[in-house]
This record gives sequence, structure tokens and C-alpha cells, in this order.
Amino acid sequence: MNIIACYSNKGGVGKTATSVNLAYAMAASGKRTLLCDLDPQGASGFYFRVKPSKKLTDAAFFKDVEKFTDAIRGSDYGNLDILPANMSFRDFDVFLSRMRNSRSRLKKSLKAVKKDYDVIILDCPPSISTLSENIFRSADAILVPVIPTTLSQRTFEQLVAFFKDHKLPEKKLHGFFSMVQGVKTLHVDTIDAMRAAAKRRFMQTQIPFASDIERMGIHRAPVMATAPGSAAGKAYQALCDEIQDRIS
Repeated sequence: MNIIACYSNKGGVGKTATSVNLAYAMAASGKRTLLCDLDPQGASGFYFRVKPSKKLTDAAFFKDVEKFTDAIRGSDYGNLDILPANMSFRDFDVFLSRMRNSRSRLKKSLKAVKKDYDVIILDCPPSISTLSENIFRSADAILVPVIPTTLSQRTFEQLVAFFKDHKLPEKKLHGFFSMVQGVKTLHVDTIDAMRAAAKRRFMQTQIPFASDIERMGIHRAPVMATAPGSAAGKAYQALCDEIQDRIS
């Protein structure tokens, strides 16, 4: 089983859209896939028309295997299940701070479904916290969407510095450019500069700024299901193929 986290310490960079489409693409390729929504806002579950689980509180998530597995819901798509978030997830850090071996609690929880899935996608909240450290240690790969702008570049550099300072394996980080507008000189120049500075850390696939992605909230479905032949749909498929090549 592979665990892939979609993470950014900056909000609004396309993290949830990536999680949703990556999970769909993995499932469509035949892999038994679980999309685990760790963001208390529950956007991933919303896109798949799955209601939050009221019983899976922060304590149950980490301590009660039966409630954890019972909270998993099927989706409208084959091979794809959803573990929806709820607002109690906002207290994850407080709860984890009180637990022994808190840095490995997430991995222990996910082991409960190890035999049921080939891949788990984690849609993560935008913060660097105790939960984030759990994610960094649990994931086999961490997909980091980066908008090619100065602030997004800065937050990516902060994330890399955090990994170095805490002796975390930097090879887990797989950055990719998101919401790219090729007509903008700033985007082109920023992409060139970041690739030159950290060539190995960035994937080749770029996700365009596209209305099809924005309409996900209206359709409540992945772009790859509603517009698979669009530029965005093809880009997400390419991203899925590339990350599978990297972790295989």
C-alpha cells in the first residue's frame, strides 16, 4: 500500500482539486483507492457527495479502529472509497499533543485498512503542525502544489527548510506547478527559476488555471469524470502517471 499526501502549507493552491482528481485517476487505473480527508472543511467529501461522519471524532480517528473503518463511505466510482472529515478534525493537534508517540499515530490508524487498499490519498489541511509531522512521516510521497508566484515559492522553500531542520527525508517532496497561466511572464519566469534551483524536486506535469477545475464545485465531481479530454483532465492524468512512476 502506498500513501500519497497532497499537502501545502499555503491555502488556495489547488490541493483538494489535486487530491480528488488523483484519487479518481488511481481508482480508474484499477487501484483500490481510499481518499482520506484530513481537512475539517471537508471539501474532498463534498466533491464526492459524501456527508461528514459525526461519529468519527478526533479521538476515534486515532484510537477506535472499528469507528475508523465504519466511517469509510463508497463513492459513485469503482475502486474509490472516501473517509470524510468533520469539524472535530480541527482539534487533531490538541489531541495528538496529549498522546504518546504522537508523531506516528496517523500511520498506525491507516494500518487498519492496509489490506483493503492499494493506495491512500491524504487531503491535508494547510498548516505545519503535529498533524503535519504525522503526515510527513506516514506518507511515501508528498505532492506539493505550487502556484508560480513569489508567496507560493516562499512557502515551498519554508517547507523544504522544515524538512531539513527536522531531518525528514526530502526525497518524499514532489513539487508541481498548479494554476499555471502561461501567458503571464511572472509565471513563466518563476517556473524557470524554481526548476533551475531545485530541478529534481519538481515534477514535469503542470496543472493549468482552468474553468473546468473551478466548476468542480458545481458538478460535485472530479474534472476527470466531467471533462476528461480537457486540458485540466489530461494534466491530472499526467500527474497521476508521473507520481506512480516516481514511487513504483
